[in-house]
Amino acid sequence: MTGQTPLDLAHAAADAAPQSDAARLQFYARLADGELYVLLAQEVVGTGAIEPRVFPLADGPVVLAFDTEARLAGFSGGVAPYAALPGRVLAAQLKGQGIGLGVNLGVAPSSMLLPPEALEWLAMALDSPPEPVEARPRLFHAPTGLPDALIAALDAKLARAGALASGALLAGVTYEGGRRGHMLAFLDVLAGAETALAQAASEALVFSGIEAGEMDVAFLASDGPGTQSMARVALRFDLPASEAPAQAAARPAPGMDPARPPKLR
Repeated sequence: MTGQTPLDLAHAAADAAPQSDAARLQFYARLADGELYVLLAQEVVGTGAIEPRVFPLADGPVVLAFDTEARLAGFSGGVAPYAALPGRVLAAQLKGQGIGLGVNLGVAPSSMLLPPEALEWLAMALDSPPEPVEARPRLFHAPTGLPDALIAALDAKLARAGALASGALLAGVTYEGGRRGHMLAFLDVLAGAETALAQAASEALVFSGIEAGEMDVAFLASDGPGTQSMARVALRFDLPASEAPAQAAARPAPGMDPARPPKLR
């Protein structure tokens, strides 16, 4: 294929700055959110479970995945069974198995081998659900002191959240009792989508590279009195309508410190 994919660009940025945790975090965030095409040991029959093909390399067993169907076809050189699923799902499935991940091997600038410990780190980073808290806001103010990396991470995450909410507001907040912080409020959330949105916000915080970062999440109605006060000083994020959520799908072939991501090789 011609042109670079988002994963190519994220890999190039990380490769150009090998000492940059932020660049590697952005690569892992892209890998987790993107769809990967995984070579299978055999075609899936009916609703059977997928079985990735495991390759015994010198450094240990690996599963192979590609960020486009064309790259998978270029590697396999012919018909081969595969499944398409998000990187986060693949990382969770390989967690604890001692199996590495080969990404775009030999067919793209982002060709790399991720060892099992890198997948363990990624699965851990993605499995950090936010903790519920109860606090009553007393005053909202403009967000201050937030690094650009967090704003960019939120913007990227929420742009892929689709129509789960009508928008989101980020503002500074002072709670009753005097505690100060920042709140991300999702507006007009679809029933049942609260957990997914809270997890997206949590991941944005993790992959922004902020050590000991903290951000409260709330779910508000856009016409609520508190929402209007918050909106006057908040930074707003729009959540565009999106395609159907990515799901694992088998198809025939086409012709551990969260702030210290593993280095790429």
